[in-house]
Amino acid sequence: MPAVSPPGHKPEERARRNIDARLTESGWLVQDYEVRNIQAGPGVAVREFPLVGGHGTADYLLFVDGRPAGVVEAKAVGHTLSGVEVQTDKYATGLPKSLSPVVRPLPFLYQSTGVETRFTNGLDPTPCSRAVFAFHRPETLSEWLAATPLTVWARGAVPANAVGEGGLPFGAAGRPSTFRSRLLALPPIAPAEAARFWGAQKAAIEAIETSMRANRPRALLRMATGSGKTFTTVSLLARLLHFAGPRRVLFLVDRTNLGDQAATEFERYRVPWTGRFFPEEWGVEHLASNHIGDSTKVVITTIQRLYSMLRGEAEAPPEPEEGQADRGISPAQIVPVEYGAALPPEFFDLIVVDECHRSIYSTWGQVLSYFDAFLVGLTATPSKNTYGFFEGNVVYEYGHEQAVADGVNVDFEVFRIRTRIGEHGGTIAADGETVVKFRDRATREMRWAIADEDIAYGADALDRDVVAVDRLRTIFCTFREKLFTDLFPGRTEVPKTLVFCKDDGHAEDVVKAIREAFEEGNDFCRKITYKTTGETPKELLQKFRTQFNPRIAVTVDMVATGTDIKPVEIVVFLRKVKSRIFFEQMKGRGVRVCDATEMRSVSADAKGPKDHFVVVDCVGLTEQDFQDTQPLERRKAVPLAQLIDAVASGSTDADVLTSLASRLVRLDRKCGDAERRQVAEVGGGTSLSDLTHRILEALDPDARRERARTAAGLARGQAPSAEQVSKTGEAMVREAVRPLVERPALRKTIDDLRRHFEQVIDEVTRDEVVEADFSEEGRRKAADLVQSFERYLAEHRDEHEALKFFYARPAGSRLRYADVRRLHDALGLADARFVETRIWEAYARRDGPRVRGAGQARALADLVALVRYATKAEPALSPYAETVRARFDAWMERRRKAGRAFTDEQRLWLERIRDHVAASVEFTLEDFEVTPFVEQGGAARARRLFGADLPKVVAELNEALVA
Repeated sequence: MPAVSPPGHKPEERARRNIDARLTESGWLVQDYEVRNIQAGPGVAVREFPLVGGHGTADYLLFVDGRPAGVVEAKAVGHTLSGVEVQTDKYATGLPKSLSPVVRPLPFLYQSTGVETRFTNGLDPTPCSRAVFAFHRPETLSEWLAATPLTVWARGAVPANAVGEGGLPFGAAGRPSTFRSRLLALPPIAPAEAARFWGAQKAAIEAIETSMRANRPRALLRMATGSGKTFTTVSLLARLLHFAGPRRVLFLVDRTNLGDQAATEFERYRVPWTGRFFPEEWGVEHLASNHIGDSTKVVITTIQRLYSMLRGEAEAPPEPEEGQADRGISPAQIVPVEYGAALPPEFFDLIVVDECHRSIYSTWGQVLSYFDAFLVGLTATPSKNTYGFFEGNVVYEYGHEQAVADGVNVDFEVFRIRTRIGEHGGTIAADGETVVKFRDRATREMRWAIADEDIAYGADALDRDVVAVDRLRTIFCTFREKLFTDLFPGRTEVPKTLVFCKDDGHAEDVVKAIREAFEEGNDFCRKITYKTTGETPKELLQKFRTQFNPRIAVTVDMVATGTDIKPVEIVVFLRKVKSRIFFEQMKGRGVRVCDATEMRSVSADAKGPKDHFVVVDCVGLTEQDFQDTQPLERRKAVPLAQLIDAVASGSTDADVLTSLASRLVRLDRKCGDAERRQVAEVGGGTSLSDLTHRILEALDPDARRERARTAAGLARGQAPSAEQVSKTGEAMVREAVRPLVERPALRKTIDDLRRHFEQVIDEVTRDEVVEADFSEEGRRKAADLVQSFERYLAEHRDEHEALKFFYARPAGSRLRYADVRRLHDALGLADARFVETRIWEAYARRDGPRVRGAGQARALADLVALVRYATKAEPALSPYAETVRARFDAWMERRRKAGRAFTDEQRLWLERIRDHVAASVEFTLEDFEVTPFVEQGGAARARRLFGADLPKVVAELNEALVA
């Protein structure tokens, strides 16, 4: 039956025309009362339907499958609607007795102006009106009316012992259940289920469920990168689908590769109640087209494809170009949203927005607001737009520092590489001879021309308008030189490294520069961008993640967010980004923990589990104000023993406490069950993890304010004074460190464990490549290290045979290799910074030209040169091998002048003895039986060459070279 449009042009009449149109697009047949046919379709909206006496006339009475189900109250455009709810409630109860609705009173109540519509679902446990984009389709209301009552639903989904003493909530008396009412029947997380989670993951799931049960439409979860947001979400969705039965769930991502990763997480997730994989229980579809299957329960897609589907398009637009991610994924203008019959607003009951830091809530915000669904945002780095969109409902926060303390993330360090061109730009002088290359950005075709005027460019033009080839060469040669001395001392294989570039063309230049700097082939360094062909980016990422090669991956945006590559130990920045949030996401590629087995599977020289990563900053990003996350450890130059001693002596300095917490986390990660039992025994049951959490809680401003409020007896919402917060904070700190203060045995045990486990982690240095010098901060740290080293030598001069030799020179004494080795080991236990390479570099920074061989690989024997220099026995510091050679030449010259020259073969053997001393400090007659002497005849040949003078010659040579 065709609709009869109301006449006239009054505001109310214009509103009726708009409402008619909105109802029609949602699948309703709109009819006048006099010509009604309630069987004309699945949904019929009858205008001006008279009700029983005293209840007036319903503007629209909604019939679903021929039975009344709801009402619409129409108001003029601009009329506020919350005050109209009483009127619709009156309509709901005024139905004539001759009509037989499925539920009395009528459950589905709308108030609308045709521009704004509000809806109340009377089947919900606490009916509350909410704004909706459009009227729900008749099929949807029919489905809701046919839903299983909560009592029946709970029998099949909820364990009998999980309902609680109060029984089931509203809806148990035979009324159809709704998603919101079923949420109230959610059982708590069972112990067996909880065992799968970190504490933060369990708390996050509980926080989201609590927010949804409270009917909060939007919830924001802030969890540190690498802390398992996706696994947490999949676990949440499994609980909701099993216990609460949402119609469909949308899992929204901002990149297709993140959708792939999410789909993989769903595929490998075993549902705890059945043991089956998630997709075997509920259909999961990662959309590759603009069609959703009928059996799909979880839809994974991007915001671009979702909008494309709303517009009824056959296919989604391409993803953003490389290098555009830090500008957001927004179109140029706010996107218009209109009703889409294929995706009505009620299509999803829940939308999860992964990595929701993007501008998805500004220009794309209307797309999300279109749906009548709960919204849950997941992010490590929320923006102001994010907080606003989620109405300040941050249900749970789990930051980087806490994740480091829990061992869920690893901490980071920053290594700065500067170049003159990178800081100031450059100039190509027009001298009439210089030929300049010009490269077409689109085709990469080259042309050559003689510069007819100077070409000056600033640092901001680099790698976009200008490619300074020598800058890239300088950066990566410096990176290579510092890799095994400053960044990862003692390693021999390039750690898995991720390099962020400006765009695909820049990445191409960087790949070439890296391969040349390391003198390696294609497999060593690969570009992984959206333009990679041959192997798919997904295949290359898998190789980077699990195979030895590539060691270095060069990317733009593709690996910037969400991509899980646990073994990454270095993140290099060659691009600036405007967004603090995007920078944090890029940096976050390194925070993921990786156990020793997985590390060694791709980096055989890794000495244990991943315990930190290094940010190599070539563009100054870490010096900008937008960086929020700071390293948890802020006193890296201070030994753990000194941090513990400071705390035991009453220090409450925040940097000392956070650094101590970071060290304890690293130490705990290396401990086994036996070591943890040892700590608990001497600590009165306190573990390293307990200490860490108590310290961080004592430093948490929110925890301090809440504790101060409670202590002061203030009501919730009242803020304590600054003085109250300060005093409470001091008390919390004292309580947190009480085990360390009161238990000397605990302090000693921790230090003993540190001596057993801890290895050096070099602090960040500012490498002024163009000046071959360090920053003032670097020189200060170098001077501090040198002072500490020399102080240790002086204070322990009587404890070590090697030091007694240098300081006292006892008659008849000789420096022995074993004594030098023992001194080396004692230095490492005393201070993790006391490593030959670091001390040598520190002297080089402090004393400049008096130090030679800086940056070279050090041998144990170089400790002799360091001690000599530190004790002022030598005016300059040179590698020990150089000193030995010089002394050998001088000794040979003295022998020659005294008329005691050697034959050529004797000289060859003496040179071999010289080289042995250079590497091993001393030479004994027994050493003739080791390489390279034994291959040349050993001690027997030496005795034939030198005769009875052999012992004398060896003793004289030791004296000359070692003294």
